[in-house]
Amino acid sequence: MTAPASQPKKVRGEPILAVRDLVKHFPITRGVIFQRQVGAVRAVDGVSFDLRRGETLGIVGESGCGKSTLARLLMRLEMPTSGAATLEGRDLFAARGAQLRRLRRNMQMVLQDPYTSLNPRMTVGDIIGEPFEIHPEAAPKGSRQRRVQELLDMVGLSPEHINRYPHQFSGGQRQRIGIARALALRPEVLVCDEPVSALDVSIQAQVINLLEQLQDELGLSYIFIAHDLSVVRHICDRVAVMYLGRIVELGTEAEIYQRATHPYTQALLSAVPVPDPEQRDNQNMIRLIGDVPSPANPPSGCRFRTRCWKAQDVCATQDPDTVPRAADPHPSACHFAELREPASPS
Repeated sequence: MTAPASQPKKVRGEPILAVRDLVKHFPITRGVIFQRQVGAVRAVDGVSFDLRRGETLGIVGESGCGKSTLARLLMRLEMPTSGAATLEGRDLFAARGAQLRRLRRNMQMVLQDPYTSLNPRMTVGDIIGEPFEIHPEAAPKGSRQRRVQELLDMVGLSPEHINRYPHQFSGGQRQRIGIARALALRPEVLVCDEPVSALDVSIQAQVINLLEQLQDELGLSYIFIAHDLSVVRHICDRVAVMYLGRIVELGTEAEIYQRATHPYTQALLSAVPVPDPEQRDNQNMIRLIGDVPSPANPPSGCRFRTRCWKAQDVCATQDPDTVPRAADPHPSACHFAELREPASPS
């Protein structure tokens, strides 16, 4: 699944999605009748990035770092506490009514679990064709069945399966159905929230290859959220590493996987299993001390400092910005960003 380190990535176009200082705090309240806010869970706390046309931006990080909340914000399933996001120059969070419907048509989502994201009482044809009921301009009524059959063929399923139910398909086939549903309205951006984590390894490769093929054919842009760093390396042009609601490092595939400068990114990469048994002793894994702090009470200054072996006094008082560092020109949120020395041979 891992792409060769020397594999060149495609040159991408101008930004199609721009996110600036996006914040989502969930209030913590006390009281039954008279509730008062006593705190907040800082799920997303100042995230900024651009998604270019035809690009795949990977978002990685531990569970609870805010990846899925970020996806829900971009899909307008949650409203932000503050911040802005624009799709092709149009404000995502100011849109209402017909304008919001048009924006949502242009950005669709592929969900994590193919077993629960499909309605078991609906046929595949009804599931894939349901978006046409909300956006009838996308497909005239008389041509909808033909359009659904075209979508099934596009994702590698037989058009004859249009009258089957989700339980009659395997996990990988169900995820293909979910992708077909996301493509029904001809969007330009797909938000993929852990789209292969519930699948077997061999099926993961098939779905990833399908996504890459569709991107080339349709000119799609992806936000690809995942835990598996090898999957992210295979499909993504750039990678954003999140920790406690913030992006701590952002760079191209080569910059993140070969020249990571943030200690958290280095620790994540060191934990990736090595398939060759003879190289495992030289893996030089970084073992982090302590647990991930609560997003309701993050540490002062640098949020990673409580687990970082490089932490000094300045880390407790000054929150580092995600900016280019002297160690390497890609953005990193660390006062002491530096390249990691390679493991020495035994």
